[in-house]
Amino acid sequence: MDSDLGACGVYGLPARAAQAQKGEERMKNVEKYQGIIPAFYACYDGNGEVDGGKVELLTEYMVKKGVKGVYVGGSSGECIYQTVADRKLTLEHVMRAAGGKLTVIAHVACNNTAESRELAAHAESLGVDAIASIPPIYFHLPEYAIAEYWNDISSAAPNTDFIIYNIPQLAGVALTMPLFREMKKNPRVAAVKNSSMPTQDIQMFKAEGGEGFVVFNGPDEQLVSGLAMGADGGIGGTYGAMPELYLKIEELVKAGKIAEAQKVQYAANEIIYAMCACHGNLYAVMKEILKIREGLDIGGVRKPLPSLIPEDMGQVKQCAAMIGKAVKEFC
Repeated sequence: MDSDLGACGVYGLPARAAQAQKGEERMKNVEKYQGIIPAFYACYDGNGEVDGGKVELLTEYMVKKGVKGVYVGGSSGECIYQTVADRKLTLEHVMRAAGGKLTVIAHVACNNTAESRELAAHAESLGVDAIASIPPIYFHLPEYAIAEYWNDISSAAPNTDFIIYNIPQLAGVALTMPLFREMKKNPRVAAVKNSSMPTQDIQMFKAEGGEGFVVFNGPDEQLVSGLAMGADGGIGGTYGAMPELYLKIEELVKAGKIAEAQKVQYAANEIIYAMCACHGNLYAVMKEILKIREGLDIGGVRKPLPSLIPEDMGQVKQCAAMIGKAVKEFC
């Protein structure tokens, strides 16, 4: 059971009230979520351990590129292959380097509730803008158990927005309307990161969520259509490798230049298809592209994700060149 022992004394009450007020202010700001938010990549040293210095370099790169924020500890962060300590260390260095210049969303889901709550409380202590969670994986739990899991996590960060991550193709369960309505009873539920493929889901969550409720487009390949359907912004795994293209898509859609945005989207999609043609995992490919294009070495990927092999390098270099060409053409 969580307790705030400091709230029992004369000096604790004002502190707790101030913390609650700060939390309310943080949760009322919708604008901070409206934009391009790359999913943050795991950063490793030569021994495959989390490297705080590289985390900070990647964070500084994101600031330099002008993105809205970062989504830390999700799929792109290889969360299911990291320890709780790894994930805490990564977030600590992100927050240190971000310095208030980025919206920071911390994905805190683990395979058990206790560790998820530990990460949630840690994230709130660092002052993140929001925490997020997929549903419990492996066992197909009933919806009331999924709601309890999410609410338990949210209660560990009582002054922080909670974002539901809907990714049925990997989690094995979808965010249904009955489950969404149940979760909306929690006032901290501020957004859905929607990675289901039908863009109609974005419309449905926006309509059901009501005024001020945020919905993120998840699938990178359909950012244009997601924004056109009302998504407030996008959170994507390939954004970090080519942020310029996604920032341009957002700019063009906002300006009503859908046909032009479509051309950039098509170019980004062709690059994604090319990156997925390697033996090595997509994240390994994108990390190598960052090394080629930006001189940013953030390591490889953790097993069981497959690493790059020598035969991949020609394809990786071609992908890097494709990004350079698209950025020059459209940005």
